[in-house]
Amino acid sequence: MFVVDTNILIYAADRDSPDHAKCRKFVQDWRLQSSHWYITWGIVYEFLRVATHPNVFRKPFPMADAWRFLEAVLASPSAGVLVATERHQHVASEVFTVVRDITGNLVFDAHTAILMKEHDVKTIYTRDTDFNRFPFLDVIDPI
Repeated sequence: MFVVDTNILIYAADRDSPDHAKCRKFVQDWRLQSSHWYITWGIVYEFLRVATHPNVFRKPFPMADAWRFLEAVLASPSAGVLVATERHQHVASEVFTVVRDITGNLVFDAHTAILMKEHDVKTIYTRDTDFNRFPFLDVIDPI
């Protein structure tokens, strides 16, 4: 079980990215595997925010195209979305106690890490080194 972070999905969708072919292959392979893998609703909305943003891409994705990409990702029988449970507040409290200096943009990553801990998912595929601050995660940069 693992989580795929926004940046891997962006590279998989963006044909102009130098990492496009590698990330697209990863996502295609994950979609075909039988073991479970996940994203979060936060990752979904961050993908949509980045993919459609005119200051990020010369030709940003139209919302319909960005959403269609995510629908294809989530159509995989092995893909799922991690959501908060009744334990979320308790797990968040634990993480905020263990990992110091969670502020600003790291709060978003903390939310992903908290959901992962809550669901006992230990591995995240990402290019974001900030996830290394969470000692309970195995961070894999597939590039």
